[in-house]
Formats: sequence, C-alpha cells, structure tokens
Amino acid sequence: MKLDELIAELSELEPDEKLEWLVEFADQLPELSAGRAGAPFPETCLVRECQTPVYLWVDQQDGRVRLEADVPRKSPTVRGLVALLVVGLDGEPVSVVQNLPDDLSSMLGLNAALGMTRQQGFRGVVARLKQAVRAGTAD
Repeated sequence: MKLDELIAELSELEPDEKLEWLVEFADQLPELSAGRAGAPFPETCLVRECQTPVYLWVDQQDGRVRLEADVPRKSPTVRGLVALLVVGLDGEPVSVVQNLPDDLSSMLGLNAALGMTRQQGFRGVVARLKQAVRAGTAD
C-alpha cells in the first residue's frame, strides 16, 4: 500500500479508531535488513525529536527512496506512525518525499488523536526524511 491509499483508509476513521489502526499497523513495520540489524545503530539515524528511540535510514536508489526504521515494539503508536511512512513511501520517487507536508499529522487527521509530544516526534520523522532526501544522503 502506498501513502495515499493509507491516508484514504485513515480518513474514514474516527480519532479513537485511528489510534487503534496505528497500533495494529505497527506490526507492518518491516524488519531491518541483515546488515543494519547486526550493526550498532549510528547516532546520525536517531530522530532526536522523538521521545521513543526511532532510528531511520533513508537511502536513494535510481531516483527512488528506500526506507528502513527501528522502533521498539513497546511503543506501538509511534511504531505505527513510522510504519505508515516506511510502508507508504518505500520505493516511491524522491519527489513524493520532497512534497510531503511538514505537518503530515494534520493531513492525516491525527492531531485530535495524538498528544503534542507524539505530534512533535512525527513532525521530526517527516523532517528527517525530507532533509535526508534533499541532502541525497544514504545513512
């Protein structure tokens, strides 16, 4: 599923149902590749705006974004938010990430369901994605 399909699915839900959906969707976050899972996580991949330790790798390959992330299972809402981005954006053209709104949680209708801390953390993940794509980095 791509991000626009996930957004459409979320838009049909009530705020409390959106949280349930995110918790369930947390299981969709793909496991890290063997090379990344077996190595210490670099500090450059840590999303500092998140209270939960979120590590995000953003690679570019043939004009497409490749994403991997690690989020503790004990934080299912945050894991669901990150899974939404990884599943929805992995393999998409770089331009799709560049054009993401900075406040994607509003577009998703999640502001009513998320506290300020989670909103800020999610904005940090989106900002990290966009910054990495702009810089053309492969962390």
